[in-house]
Amino acid sequence: MSDAPREPRPVRVYLVAGELSGDILGAGLMQALRARLGEVEFRGIGGPRMLAQGIDSRYPLETLSVMGLVEVVKHLPELMRVRRALKRDALTWAPDIMIGIDAPDFTLGLERQLRAQGLTTAHYVSPSVWAWRQGRVKGIAKSVDAILTFLPFEAAFYERHGVPVAFVGHPLADELPLHNDRAGTRQALELGDAPEVLALLPGSRSNEIRFLGATFIAAAERLCRARPALRVVIPAATPARRTEIEALLGDCPALEGRVTLLDGQAREAMVAADAVLLASGTAALEAMLCHRPMLVAYKMAPATHWLAQRLVKIEWISLPNLIAREALVPELIQEAASAEAIAEQLAGMLDDTEGRAALEARFAAMHAGLQRGASERAAATIEALIAGQALPASVAPEAAGAAGPGALSTATPSGRDEAASPSPHDAPTRSGKTP
Repeated sequence: MSDAPREPRPVRVYLVAGELSGDILGAGLMQALRARLGEVEFRGIGGPRMLAQGIDSRYPLETLSVMGLVEVVKHLPELMRVRRALKRDALTWAPDIMIGIDAPDFTLGLERQLRAQGLTTAHYVSPSVWAWRQGRVKGIAKSVDAILTFLPFEAAFYERHGVPVAFVGHPLADELPLHNDRAGTRQALELGDAPEVLALLPGSRSNEIRFLGATFIAAAERLCRARPALRVVIPAATPARRTEIEALLGDCPALEGRVTLLDGQAREAMVAADAVLLASGTAALEAMLCHRPMLVAYKMAPATHWLAQRLVKIEWISLPNLIAREALVPELIQEAASAEAIAEQLAGMLDDTEGRAALEARFAAMHAGLQRGASERAAATIEALIAGQALPASVAPEAAGAAGPGALSTATPSGRDEAASPSPHDAPTRSGKTP
């Protein structure tokens, strides 16, 4: 028998993403890890971008894409079955690290189970523990060897609670350019010389289309009747969402010839637009990073909204407002998000040329403050965790102080002591999507 040493196997990374935004983040992290570590094997759950980077996805990405508290309960047995299967799969595969990407209600539990079995774990994208259920930070501390955050105040929060944390900046801020070409993008999308363009993004999940789609289309119809030159661009996140949107448009003959329906290309739609109508979530951040004025509107199941009002204790639901710590973006939630109210707000936005220009400049400054090479910093953090080393100084919470113009304060967005217990009376009446 030969005593020659075995060739070392490639680094193994187990990644679990929960929705399209996590797929984008995961793909960027996979690229950065390969750049640092050479040959790396990836396994877990990913979407189209992570699949293109070579992940062996054990389930479709849509398996975990369930919106809202009430809706999650309906799918709980299936989600628990998937989590048990992923635990067995990860332990059998024996990765060097397991990384959950967002989807905290699913991935943190898996991380905790795997860490208890001796695996190194990390979580990429902080849950909004500063907004509601702050006691979750104790569970996070037991679930991960480090948490990777996008925003400075998040890193400060975890440091105060004794959780190892890396502030990496935001990958979308790195990916999107500080200067974009509205006119050129309109030509590329064959919008011609349209003097006004509205981008309409009702969401990437089926439930979002169900709750928001008809309202958004009705608001667009009202605007088009009042503004003959307005063009509407609607990027469909998936083929299934396109089918749902086409069905809604079929009931609105007034929009015939006024709407351009795209397959994907959400960012191009935003760049081409004078204003953007969207659901709360990562899309609001993307619109900010495209430097476009926007209106955030959101609806959910009544029971989910009732619970959110009593649990959520932040003043705003959209990321641009949370980052700026002021109401730069109007928010219409639940009953307030009527087609009439949405159309009225957007009409005022389209009429205010100077206001839109000022907001675009403000968003550009905020964009610059979040550009930090996030995927590379995240990869450096993961490399240190795999090697059992201290986290790099470049991702220490104190590095957040150099985030630049427009970066988020290290204070909690609620303006309250983050150690305080949530109170039903702390939830604003405008509370929206559960963070």
